Amino acid sequence: MPKIADLEVTPNPNARKFILKEPLTYGVAKSFENTAEAADDLLASKLFAIDHVTSVFYVDNWVTVTQDGQADWQELMRAVAGPIREAPAAESQSGEFAKAAEWLSRDDSQLSETDRAKLIQINELLDERVRPFLQSDGGDLYVVGLDDNVLQVHYQGACGSCPSSLSGTLAGITGLVRQIDPDLDVVAV
Repeated sequence: MPKIADLEVTPNPNARKFILKEPLTYGVAKSFENTAEAADDLLASKLFAIDHVTSVFYVDNWVTVTQDGQADWQELMRAVAGPIREAPAAESQSGEFAKAAEWLSRDDSQLSETDRAKLIQINELLDERVRPFLQSDGGDLYVVGLDDNVLQVHYQGACGSCPSSLSGTLAGITGLVRQIDPDLDVVAV
């Protein structure tokens, strides 16, 4: 059972990031935007059972909980701390989380060699210049796909409903990926 080491405020006023003393996963991000998506995840299900919780994102040793803006954070943080402390540590769930990372092994055989090479470059650029900052703020993003010069990305955690993710960050990502291909557009899905 992980212990909460710290709590961080994120740029999204409706999200808080709980830093844990031990990891819940080993590099596999778990993102849930509603109760139905969380049905098979014990921690996320318990958190969604708490009034006002609208999003749950966790990876490694942190959990980001987003609320609807109607709850007092002091009360909500006390309520969500229990399920977070009760969650099993990564040691006991590493096999399950490895299977959950299906998008990492998606079939990209439909992509041309040029697009496949672009995606590799884009992911390396995002790993180096974008993801560390999003993760430090309690969120993340992953590439959903590349189709007709449109790169689709999906924000997770605190970034999923943060106004700056959907404007400033997206514009910054567009500028970066256009260094790889000036004709690329980026959309959040």
